[in-house]
Amino acid sequence: MKKIIVLFTFAVLSWLTLPSAFCADAAKIGVVDFQKILNESSAGKMIQKEIGDRNNEIKEKLIGEKNLIDKMKADFQREALVLSQEKQDEKAREIRIRNNDAIKMEKRLTDDFKRLQAELLRQFQNDIGLIVSEIGQKEGYLLILEKKRSAVVYSPENIDITEAVIKEYNKKTAKAKN
Repeated sequence: MKKIIVLFTFAVLSWLTLPSAFCADAAKIGVVDFQKILNESSAGKMIQKEIGDRNNEIKEKLIGEKNLIDKMKADFQREALVLSQEKQDEKAREIRIRNNDAIKMEKRLTDDFKRLQAELLRQFQNDIGLIVSEIGQKEGYLLILEKKRSAVVYSPENIDITEAVIKEYNKKTAKAKN
């Protein structure tokens, strides 16, 4: 699949740049690195912090629940000798129910976390896509590729517009905050 993408990208680039070899104007091509924007822009850092905070919150909840279940098990083992069989069965049932609830809670929290992460990253990519489009139109780019997903193996630094996108994204997010 990657070979097909690389071949397709090469074919498109060849097709787009071939006419420019015969014309006075050169095709303006740029690349952008979404991961770098996520890591270095202020909004990207806020997204990563929000994802990290949510992940830590989930871990704390799950650890708290596990500790509670462990305490219930320890109490049960300590009291097992003095409890009647009926009470032992009841306590064991409570522990099983609590354990099953913890498993369900972990699945629900994980699903919620994945949904939140996907939504934040989707919104981030949409915002960056708009900014890249604006820069592309304003500066006359013929083509702008995403560095990782478009199978760009090499690109010279002078066509990388990532820093310009980060600067524009930071401006827009600063305006949105005010």
